[in-house]
Amino acid sequence: MPDVVSPAEQASQEALANMYECLKGGQSFRLEAGAGAGKTYSLVKALMYLSERHHRDLTRKNQQIACITFTNVAKDEINARTDRSPVIYCDTNHAFCWSLIQGFQKQLRSHLSDSPVWQERIAEAGGLGSRSIEYSLGHRSIKEHSISLGHEDILPLSIKLMENEKFRRLMSARFPIILIDEYQDTDSDWIQAIKNHYLGKDAAPLFGFFGDHWQKIYGNGCGTIDHPAITVIGKKANFRSVKTIVDCLNRMRPDLPQFVSDPDALGDVRVIHSNAWIGDRQAGAHWGGDLPSDVGHALLQRVKHDLTESGWDFSAAKTKVLMLTHRLLASEQGYSSLPGTFRYNESFTKKEHPLIAFLVDELEPACDAFLQRRYGEMFSSLNRAVPLLNRHADKVSWSRAMNSLVELRQNGTVGDIVDHLRQVKHPRLPDALIERDSQAQVVAASQEEDVPPATVEWNKLRAVQYQEIISLRSYLSGFSPFETKHGVKGAEFENVLVVIGRGWNQYNFGEMLELAQAPQVPPAKAAMFERNRNLFYVACSRPKRRLALLFTQKLSDAALGTLSSWFGPDTIQPAEFPV
Repeated sequence: MPDVVSPAEQASQEALANMYECLKGGQSFRLEAGAGAGKTYSLVKALMYLSERHHRDLTRKNQQIACITFTNVAKDEINARTDRSPVIYCDTNHAFCWSLIQGFQKQLRSHLSDSPVWQERIAEAGGLGSRSIEYSLGHRSIKEHSISLGHEDILPLSIKLMENEKFRRLMSARFPIILIDEYQDTDSDWIQAIKNHYLGKDAAPLFGFFGDHWQKIYGNGCGTIDHPAITVIGKKANFRSVKTIVDCLNRMRPDLPQFVSDPDALGDVRVIHSNAWIGDRQAGAHWGGDLPSDVGHALLQRVKHDLTESGWDFSAAKTKVLMLTHRLLASEQGYSSLPGTFRYNESFTKKEHPLIAFLVDELEPACDAFLQRRYGEMFSSLNRAVPLLNRHADKVSWSRAMNSLVELRQNGTVGDIVDHLRQVKHPRLPDALIERDSQAQVVAASQEEDVPPATVEWNKLRAVQYQEIISLRSYLSGFSPFETKHGVKGAEFENVLVVIGRGWNQYNFGEMLELAQAPQVPPAKAAMFERNRNLFYVACSRPKRRLALLFTQKLSDAALGTLSSWFGPDTIQPAEFPV
């Protein structure tokens, strides 16, 4: 008796067949894989197919298939799943671009000379001369015989070099096939350069774009990619969620309907709103309409209790709580002063402030690795090449610096940490942050009256206890929707509770729900609508079996109408007060 193929598997096989046809015919394509569709599986299948089909020719011509990933985690996973094939070059976009541009030293020196961010530095060094251009440590510097590029230099320089015909021929010759993972979050200017110089052109590489533009939640990503030379393949499968949840996603996104693995699997969806609250609500442009923090907290505890009574398991292994509101739990999470430090919560919730990003994404992981004696991982966390520590004195210097840093983290301020890094240079504070810190301290010492808001924020941040940064990192790894997509692969949860309210500069989910009912979103609101809709979709598509949405902001009739349309009228529940 033949095996029964599930609806999701059938949809997956159809998408793979279309992908293979493009690969056979040399046709560039975009594989649109919605939530739970198995995008990485499709990418690995493409790489293995190409490796088996073209291994001999690629080896003979000294060519490789390029696979560009968004994170090092994804790179490591794909390398492992393709057995580290020598005909597959898999790395991040920065590494890929540097592998191509590093041979164009003369052109790089010319472009750096024209770059405003380098001109003062070059003048102080007495010109570029014949210094070699290098990229390893990720921060900008000029030494006697070399120039070190920063991470932020690599993509703009590669974009400039794409205007060079010789460079374009080299890229096509080395990488006749280029597959891009999480295309929607890839730098928009870089993708535009690919469209301008390669797509539809003779002798250009075959491009395969893997991702989902509905899951674009980072500001500088390109979003969707449309071009006459690209064939669009929709992967209409969802291997993650039960039909109850997928039906909601399909009503939310009818142009990419998904099929599930087990149509008979049971699930649960609930939408709880707080419109029955008759007391005062918060005011202000970013907080208007939200419950008072104490009431919101009490409501959240009541909802968690009720869900537990109905069978939810709130252990960390079973349930994820995603917070699309912020002040509600800021004090409990241990970083109560950060909302008052910044004008916009995105500065710390989305790590848009450069110092926050460095501390959370680089310094804290490096400290963790040091404490676990994983020294290679420590340097990797810092986005630095592992330095040569041949001398015993070098090892002692690093060890003392890191031990002092670990101790200072417990009782010092952010400013204490910054000063320590600037003094010992192990690890090194990025040049851009040193410049910002120096400027802020000069302004503070001058006691000027008209201080730029960014400088005020910087000096406020210096005064924050560093323990709040540690607490912020804990929040972001446990509750933030921005950490659910590019984090550890395979981290799925039986249940997801999404708490939705105000407090974000760029987000108002009530307004997004209202606009979703409009015949057409006004052009002036289009970017805001897409940003809100995508984050909402990402949050709602995380669970395998149970989904609950708790709205602490007041919703209009139009917003409730959208929720009823997407999730079904039977799922809508008004919260009872007092809680």
